[in-house]
Amino acid sequence: MSAILVVRDLEKTFGSLVAARDITISVPAEQTVGVIGANGAGKTTFINMITGHLKPSKGSIWFEDREITGKPSREITRLGISRSFQVAQIFPSLTVFENICMAAAIARRAGGVWGNIASPVHSGAATAEAEATIELFQIGRYRDTAANTLPQGVRKLLDIGMAVVGWPRLLLLDEPTSGISIEEKFDLMNVVMSALKARKITVLFVEHDMEIVARFAERVLAFYDGTIIADGTPTETLDDPRVQELISGVRLKPTAARPGHA
Repeated sequence: MSAILVVRDLEKTFGSLVAARDITISVPAEQTVGVIGANGAGKTTFINMITGHLKPSKGSIWFEDREITGKPSREITRLGISRSFQVAQIFPSLTVFENICMAAAIARRAGGVWGNIASPVHSGAATAEAEATIELFQIGRYRDTAANTLPQGVRKLLDIGMAVVGWPRLLLLDEPTSGISIEEKFDLMNVVMSALKARKITVLFVEHDMEIVARFAERVLAFYDGTIIADGTPTETLDDPRVQELISGVRLKPTAARPGHA
């Protein structure tokens, strides 16, 4: 399977502080990759460089055989890379349907800017994509509910749905189960991963919950001190002695099979 994302010798410094260094990876299309590490390990810096929110100090980033190193985040989004954030980026006073229509309209505008955005929000294309996304993420019962009254799990699903409404080929998720109860986290991730696989989206997700990582990732990158110290299957990475010592602190056996990987 060909690589959709290739990172070579990536580095980011802030003065004398080295936030990321010696990062070289290749991610095949449609792979689901978990990214783990303690706070300050370099995970967010890595994600921000891929999405154009930070310019690398050194190295290169290639997406679908096109170099995107240092390009503005808006241009990178147009090329097919999207992301969600730990705190849901939604319009609180709008309904679920209106939020997704807005995201669809923005995604369909060349340049993705706000100018004169009101007119195409309820266009046929935007509303059709909104209805399809609501069904894909199984939030139809909340279609006409204001976003600021949604349960936390549904807010997460809405936020991720808005990130995929433009049909990206690569999606970066930041702590998708953050703030979600233990009882809800596996159900939420089942919905998310099923939806992303249905759209053949390559996924990199940052996560502190090792149970979620063990269950839903096909591959796990472990960050420490700005660089990758382990890269392998969930079992290989989570069983790595350095990962157990520096990141997880415990050995986790793989849980039930991932969706589509029985």
